[in-house]
Amino acid sequence: MKRYIALCLFVSAAACVLAQFDPQIGQYMYMPTAYNPAAAGEGDLMKVSGLHRMQFTGITNAPMTTYFSFQSPFLIGKTRHGAGIRFMNDRYGLFTNQTLHVQYAYRQKLGKGYLSVGTELGFVSVGFKGDSVNLDDLKGSSYHQADDEFIPSGAESGMGFDMGIGVYYTCNTWYAGISYSHLTMPTIDWTDYASVQLRGTMFISGGYNFRLKKKEWVLRPSAMIMTDFASWDVNLTFMTEFKDKYRWGLGYRIGGSVAVLLGMDIISGLQLGYTYELPTSKLLLESYGSHEVYLAYGFNILKPKRTNKYKSVRYL
Repeated sequence: MKRYIALCLFVSAAACVLAQFDPQIGQYMYMPTAYNPAAAGEGDLMKVSGLHRMQFTGITNAPMTTYFSFQSPFLIGKTRHGAGIRFMNDRYGLFTNQTLHVQYAYRQKLGKGYLSVGTELGFVSVGFKGDSVNLDDLKGSSYHQADDEFIPSGAESGMGFDMGIGVYYTCNTWYAGISYSHLTMPTIDWTDYASVQLRGTMFISGGYNFRLKKKEWVLRPSAMIMTDFASWDVNLTFMTEFKDKYRWGLGYRIGGSVAVLLGMDIISGLQLGYTYELPTSKLLLESYGSHEVYLAYGFNILKPKRTNKYKSVRYL
């Protein structure tokens, strides 16, 4: 009976932690392919980008996430397409997640912008560092035994096939998208006794550009909703841009945190962004906040005779 209870608690804890598998991103507006495959090939640039997030610094085994993506638009005859590849490495507590996806999007002219429909195929790996569990904490417990063979004593990991879909629209003044990840709801087997099934996550995002009378100033409000229908994450961001080069703004994650965002174009095509985020919950008493760094480089491949300004709704 004790073994059965230990196993149930172990699997339940894993399911709770993995309930919303996809990690938070403060600079979501700059890496749309991290959550929507239909954004692959947006604009005229081939683009390499990366993001590193250190969440709740000061807390042992706090979440740490790294994203890397490569994407490019291309033409087949007179039709527009986009393709890309993205990688994520995520760590929180004793859990580790890695994902690798190949993305494709078909882009169709609609009104003043383009409507894209995309999909991604790949693999997701989830691991648990059982060799880092402190079994001394179980001594004296009436529910657990420190030598219980059902408690993993080594590192466990498993892999599953993954798929996502999305729709994305962008024009000169606004963008909007909706996507759904983990459509296959992959099951990750760790041992003969334990497995975890990932829930799908829906992302809804959008933003608008207000160019002021002094055209060197642009206001860029945006929002993103992330949910697995068991929990919700709502991000609201208000950015200001000056001379199409310098950016700063504020972000608010409802019930979660407030953030300051900074960014600039270092040289033409090379962009740097930084976010400092403070929790609004009791975590503020234990954490020094979260840090997020974004770096991207893009170069024009569809219109090589034009200047290499990044022509998208975020970089006009």
